[in-house]
Parts: sequence; structure tokens; C-alpha cells
Amino acid sequence: MNAASPMTTPYAVPAAVPAHAAAERDPHALRRALVIGLMAFLTLVDLFATQAILPSLARFYRVSPAAMGLAVNASTIGMAVAGLVVAFFSQHIDRRRGIFVSLGLLAIPTALLATAPNLTIFTALRIAQGLFMSAAFTLTLSYLAEQCSVRAAAGAFAAYITGNVASNLVGRLMSATLAETLGLAGNFYVFAGLNLAGALLVLVTLSRTPSMAANASGRSEWSIWAEHLRNRALRVSFALGFVILFVFLGVFTYINFVLARVPLSLAPMSLGFVYFVFLPSIFTTPLAGRAVQRFGARATFRASLLVAAIGLVLLVAPNLVAVLTGMVLVAVGTFFGQATTTGFVGRVATTDRASASGIYLASYFCGGLVGSAVLGQVFDRFGWTACVGVIGLALLAALLLAARLNEGSTRTVHGSVLVHSGESMQSTSQ
Repeated sequence: MNAASPMTTPYAVPAAVPAHAAAERDPHALRRALVIGLMAFLTLVDLFATQAILPSLARFYRVSPAAMGLAVNASTIGMAVAGLVVAFFSQHIDRRRGIFVSLGLLAIPTALLATAPNLTIFTALRIAQGLFMSAAFTLTLSYLAEQCSVRAAAGAFAAYITGNVASNLVGRLMSATLAETLGLAGNFYVFAGLNLAGALLVLVTLSRTPSMAANASGRSEWSIWAEHLRNRALRVSFALGFVILFVFLGVFTYINFVLARVPLSLAPMSLGFVYFVFLPSIFTTPLAGRAVQRFGARATFRASLLVAAIGLVLLVAPNLVAVLTGMVLVAVGTFFGQATTTGFVGRVATTDRASASGIYLASYFCGGLVGSAVLGQVFDRFGWTACVGVIGLALLAALLLAARLNEGSTRTVHGSVLVHSGESMQSTSQ
């Protein structure tokens, strides 16, 4: 399907907007953005919500913070694996059906977490969650890239990442509250229900669009992957995705233990409310699409990293206000950077965007896995200040990598030549 072709119904998600039309002139843009954001929320709400109850889980399973942090973040193993699998077989997967099935199956390991008898089974179930979350996530990103025009895609990706931000905030608040009121088991049962609600949303909304048949190009998956890996802009994007989640998980996994300890000493319920630090990101992340169109992906991404770096410095202060301010800035910076790179991958991939998105997400979630493992050991052995120092080095590496993002290229997608010149992009098929 042509990337710039309009959908058959204004209620479809996501309906494409012609590249020459301004987003604000589309009367259905807000509705689409809300549905896309809600879909992202219900897809990823399980990923980080469990971090809000890390201290309670560590006490329940009687393990160290590093062990519990690695178990909770083991979902990133499944997400990395599923990202690669979907990337490899993307040409043979119907997008809508794949998203629906993935979200429906996600409810199974989520519910089973309520009765996980030991840390090993808990970890295995988190990996299973990651498999299904990533499959839905990867297919949705490719669906957005394939169904939207070049200009509309930036807004669609920003809406999806905004839903991701909301899942971080609301999911953590829900998890902390539910664990306190219903217990750990009740918490996981409620989240299983949310997974089923996500599958229902996909069935109701995406079923109104034409069937997204696989792109039978006749090319082998290996040749497509080789083309992606020869693309320097994509290689840089994959590396930046790795660093983004390395930083994010490094901060928002182990900060829980810092907040629960002296001198901050927050109670479990208060710890959940701390995650209102994600609220500003809900409003800033949707601006990523406009920022990229105006300033370009490279400048936008580097600015987002600088914001995160400023916040990182505040995280070592023995003062709650300073720490919370730092958490706000790290969240704003990393989510803005994620929205920027996610959309960038969809634009610069020269073929099969689903596989490019899958490789990006595999790298992204590998960064989270490495971050939780490495930084957990640093935290246990050397303390929080050393952990923040390692995260700072990762941000510096990302700033250097971002200088290599190159948007000045011409490529062909689905028969249309997309001309990139600095900030501007237009489809010659329009």
C-alpha cells in the first residue's frame, strides 16, 4: 500500500492525511491520536508498572534489589527477541491480526504472575510478557508507518509514544495503589484485564481499515536485513535506541530503592505518587513531531539528551524536590528522544519498515536489559552515585552518536520517491 494513500474511512486508525494537508485541518486527527495513544497505553502498561512495586516484590521473594530489578526487567529479553522475530517474518504477518492476537495472549502470563511461586518462574513470565508486548508494539509501529503519509506519520508516532508515556505514569500509579489495596496478586489480575481491553480496542478500531496484507516483494529476509544494516542512519538509530532504554531503565528502576531509603524514606503508597514525574512528558512528547519537522531529527535528539543530562545531575542530591525535578527532566528527555528516533527509523528505512522497526526495538530493549543488569551490579556494589555516573557516560556516548544522524538522503518507498532535505520532506507522488 502506498505510504501516502488515504484510508477508506475517517474512523479508521490511523487514517492517513495527504502530505500537503496541514494536520490541524483534519477534523479526525484528534480522535485518531487519542485512539493511537490508548492503544499504546494498553500495549505497554505492563512493561514498567511493576517497577513501582519493586521494593515490595523484593521483600516478598526475599532477594536483593539487583536480583529483583533484573527479574522485573527480564521482559526486555522477550521484547528484544520478539522484535527480531517480527522483523524477520514481517512480510508474512498481517498487521491487524498480529496485534490483536499478541495483546490477547499477553493477558495469560500477566495473570499467571499473580501466583508465581518463586523468582525463576516470575522471571520466565516477565519474558513471556515481553514477547507479546513487543510483537504488538513492533507491528503497530509498522502499521503506522505504512498507513500514514510522511507528514502524518510524525504525529502518529508521537501519539503512540505519548501513550507509552501515559502507561509509565498511570501504570505505575495503578500498580502501587492496587498492590497496597488488593495485594500483589490482585494487581496482576487487573493488568491482565487491561491486556484484554487492548485486544478489544484493536478489534473494534483496526477492523474498520482494509486488511493489511503482507508485502510479498519476493526478497529474502536476509537481504532486507542486510540493506537495513548498510544504512548508516539506521545503524546510528539502532545504537541510540539501545542507549535510550539503558538510561531510562537505569534511572527508573533503581531510583525506587533510593526513594525508599534514608534520607528520603518514602512509604510504598507515596512511592507510587512519585511517578507523577511522568505527567509533563505526556504534554511534551507530542511536540516531538513538530520539533523534528522544524529543526531536524539530529538537533531534536541532541536537545532531548541535554535535558536528560541536566536531570541526571539532580538525582544525586539528598533532597526530594531536587530528585523529583531530575526525574521529570530525565523522563522528558528520554521520551522525547524515543519519539524522535522511532519516527526517524520509519522515515529512513528504504524497504520493509516493519523489519527496520523490529531491529530498532530489539536494540532498544537490549539496551534496557543491559542497563538493568550492569547498573544493578553497580548499584549494589558501589551505590547510587556511581550508578548515575555510568548513566552519564552512556548519555555522552549518545550525544556523540547523534552527530552522525544524516537526514540528507533520497529514497524510494512503495514506489514513491521521498525527498529529504534538512527539515523538509515531501512525497513526489502527491
